[in-house]
Amino acid sequence: MKTIFIVIGKTTDQRMASLTDEYIQRIQHYMPFEMQVIPELRNAKNLSQEQQKEQEAELLKKSLQSGDYIVLLDEHGKERRSMEFASWIEKRMAASPRRLVFVVGGPYGFAPQIHKMAQEKVSLSQMTFSHQMIRLLFVEQIYRALTILHNEPYHHE
Repeated sequence: MKTIFIVIGKTTDQRMASLTDEYIQRIQHYMPFEMQVIPELRNAKNLSQEQQKEQEAELLKKSLQSGDYIVLLDEHGKERRSMEFASWIEKRMAASPRRLVFVVGGPYGFAPQIHKMAQEKVSLSQMTFSHQMIRLLFVEQIYRALTILHNEPYHHE
């Protein structure tokens, strides 16, 4: 199973990008993993929120494949503790989807068509984080889950 993390827009903070890349390399020690960056919309200031979500949805759909298990990172998704998330990852891996795809939406969230395509929604917190920060937080949690599954001394509980 390959895990894909799809995000919209580049990270402008190089320190944040560097830390995110470090965790991605760590994850790749355990599983095939890649982050795909979809370019930000041009002239987004001239679009309504709904138009932005619809245009982002069209770009997102180009990165998705038939058979993908799609999980949206969404504030209304299910929250899990790290141990629960590790168990959830293990179950997804055992179910053997060809690709497990996590998606972070644009600044206004997801278009309805993307919500309909998703099998699940996951929330990292009830708090709101910047799109740049959420990348780092999420890849760290994937790494943490994998070290839990391999009984490595990264997570303490």
